[in-house]
Order: sequence, then C-alpha cells, then structure tokens
Amino acid sequence: MNFNPFKYFLIIVMCFCLSACGSGLSAGLEAYQSPDGRYGFFYPTGWTRIKVDGGPEIIYHDIINSNETLSLVVSDIDKDVQLEQLGSPSEVGQTLIDKVIAPEGSGRSVKLINANKRELSNHVFYDLEYELILNNQDRHELATVVVDRGSIYTFAVGTNQERWNKVEKMFANVVESFNFLI
Repeated sequence: MNFNPFKYFLIIVMCFCLSACGSGLSAGLEAYQSPDGRYGFFYPTGWTRIKVDGGPEIIYHDIINSNETLSLVVSDIDKDVQLEQLGSPSEVGQTLIDKVIAPEGSGRSVKLINANKRELSNHVFYDLEYELILNNQDRHELATVVVDRGSIYTFAVGTNQERWNKVEKMFANVVESFNFLI
C-alpha cells in the first residue's frame, strides 16, 4: 500500500470540519466516505443504510419517516464528456425527469422548480429541485449531478411535501456536501 500524503491530508481536513462545524453544516449530520476514498457526503443522523438489488449504489432512509430518503446513482459515461456538454442545469434536470424520474407511461408527475450550477473542488455540479407526485403522494426532492472520471453521479434526497419546510435547510446541506476526496 502506497502512502499518499494528499489523501491523508483530505481525511484530516474532513475530520476537522466534522468536529469544528458543530453548529454549522454538519449539525445533525454524519459523514460517509466511499470505501475507495473517492467521494464523501453527509447524511442525517439516525438514518440507516439499506441495500436494494439492482437499485442505486447507496440508499439511506429515516427510520421514523421512512419516506425520507437519500440515494446515490452512479452510471458510466464517456471519459471525455464533461457535465456542461450534456446541457444546461435545466436541460439536464429535464432529461432526468424524462428518462429516469417520470418517463412516459410511469404515471408520475414531476416539476423542475430550480436548476443551478456551482463549482467545487474543480468539479461542476448541477443542483436541482423537484416537486413530484408519485402514487398520489406529493414529494419534494433536491439532487446534484456531477461527472468525474467516466462516471456521472446523481445524489438526491427527498421527503413528502408536508415535511419539506422542516427539513429543507438540512437537505440542502446534505446535497451540497457531496464532494470528491481524490
């Protein structure tokens, strides 16, 4: 195993941020780091990880409010493609609606409310906000989409519309916490 000082520096910085930000970003949140150390994010304290065969790479949900969920879907993409080549934030958000969230015949109704671009750690992220009607249940979701090393990552967190005002800020912190560590 090779010693990589940069990797250890990032881990130390992340640990420092976790302990130093008690009333900030990480209040009520726990850290997750991928087994290969490639990416990390925060998720709400008390949520539990579940596995779904053939589903997203990562799923967490609240034990009490089981309709509050976090997911990470990782898909292969051409190594030369950058996120901005796939379209604007609004265009990528609409593509997700049309092909993944509410494809024709799904019976789902989805409205893209907000779509923004942000840059962090030499990556472009598209932050998206949706209102969904799934099986007669109104939901609200936030997502971020980013491309890295031949993969496209879609990281999302959502809840029912009734709980949205209570968790909106925390969920925004969760989505914005997704980042690459190496």
